[in-house]
Amino acid sequence: MTHTAPKVWVVLAAYNESTRISQTLQSLADYSTVVVDDGSSDDTFAAARRHATWVLQHPLNCGQGAALQTGIDFALSQGADVIITFDADGQHDPADLARMLQPVVGGQADVALGSRFLGSTQNMPWSRRILLKLAILFTRLTNGLTLTDTHNGFRALSRKAAQQIRIRQPRMAHASEILDQIARHELQYVEVPVTIRYHAETLAKGQSSWDAFRITGHLLAGRLWQ
Repeated sequence: MTHTAPKVWVVLAAYNESTRISQTLQSLADYSTVVVDDGSSDDTFAAARRHATWVLQHPLNCGQGAALQTGIDFALSQGADVIITFDADGQHDPADLARMLQPVVGGQADVALGSRFLGSTQNMPWSRRILLKLAILFTRLTNGLTLTDTHNGFRALSRKAAQQIRIRQPRMAHASEILDQIARHELQYVEVPVTIRYHAETLAKGQSSWDAFRITGHLLAGRLWQ
């Protein structure tokens, strides 16, 4: 009996990533990719069109969470069996993709979550490490998930998980919201070691400590309105 290979789609949310997205997409050439250009003011859309399978576009900047949900919905409509979320800025290592896919394709988990603390980091500032460790504690206190990394955009979702998880937090609070929904829907999850590379440009676009408090506020407000 022959088995059909699962349809794997990689979803990338991109905002003003024209200088980095071409290289990221070239490294994903073996996969079907959908880029959601989230209202960029640079040439992200044109750069993505040269390499991605599909490029969608938000006319206005809606936030990473909203862009990921748009991409996940599109991948599901194309019959995806497994959906990978992958940062457009080059922080993730495509060499980790096979390891991320294995537990989901093999049926051991509904969701695989990348962990830089089980794997490795390059050029991580100490302030970012402290911020991420606090996020781990916050997650354990609020939804009971015992994880080593909670704000890693590298994930693999089974079709079942992608259909059940609905991202309503449009901006960066979506990372915690996804974990809440994994707990709520009792989805099986595993952590997978991955490598994260920090660069000056991506750190400049990243979250500050103030952002972390703002994100927490958005997440708690979202829970109150559920």
